[in-house]
Amino acid sequence: MKHVAEVEGHAETQVRMPTRRALAKQQTRAKVLAAARELFSTQGYEGATIRDIAAAAGMSTGAVFANFADKSELFREIMTSDLNAVSAAMAEAAARGRTVDDALLKAFSAGYGFYRGQMPLVRAALGLSWSWEDGQALRALPAVQEIVEIFADQLALGVERGELSQECEIKLRSQMLFDNYLANYPQAVFAGWSLEALQARARDQIRVILAGARRG
Repeated sequence: MKHVAEVEGHAETQVRMPTRRALAKQQTRAKVLAAARELFSTQGYEGATIRDIAAAAGMSTGAVFANFADKSELFREIMTSDLNAVSAAMAEAAARGRTVDDALLKAFSAGYGFYRGQMPLVRAALGLSWSWEDGQALRALPAVQEIVEIFADQLALGVERGELSQECEIKLRSQMLFDNYLANYPQAVFAGWSLEALQARARDQIRVILAGARRG
C-alpha cells in the first residue's frame, strides 16, 4: 500500500505538459499582444482598433475577442507585463544605492531607462490615464503599488541608517516620490528630454521631498 501511495503521489507531482490547443492559444495571445503593442505605439490607444490589431496579427477579430474581452484588457496586459519588469529593474537598482538619495535616484533612472525606447507607448498610457475607468484600472495594477513600496523600503532603510528621522512619514513621502516619478514622463514624451535631463530633475525632486525628513 505504501508503494502504491508513493507512485500515486509521484504521478500527482509530475508537471503536466501543455496540450497542443493550449500552446496554440498561447501563441495566438502572443501574436495579438505584439500587434497591439506596435499599434498602440504608432497610433495611440484611441487610434488602434481591434480590427487593426487583428489584421496586424494576421487573424480575425473573433480570434482576438476569443482571447481578450476588449481593447482595454489588451492594453492592461501590456502595461502589466512592462510594469512588472520595471518594478524588478527599479528594485535591483535601488539595492545598489549607497545612500537613500542614491538608491532613489537609481530607482528613478532604471524606470526611465526601461522606457527610453518606448516613449510612444508611454504617450498612449498617459492619454489613457485621463480616462476615469481605464485610468483607475491602470493605477490599480499591483505593480504600481510595488513601485511605491520600493520607495517606502528605501526610506525605511534611510531611517535605520540614521539618514532620515523617525518621523519622516514614509507612507506619504513614498507616494510623493511616485507621483514625481510619473510627473516627469510628459517631459520625455512631449519635450524630448534626455535620460540625463530626467535624472537631473529627479535628483532635485528627491532632495526637496527628503529635505524635511533629514536628521538635524
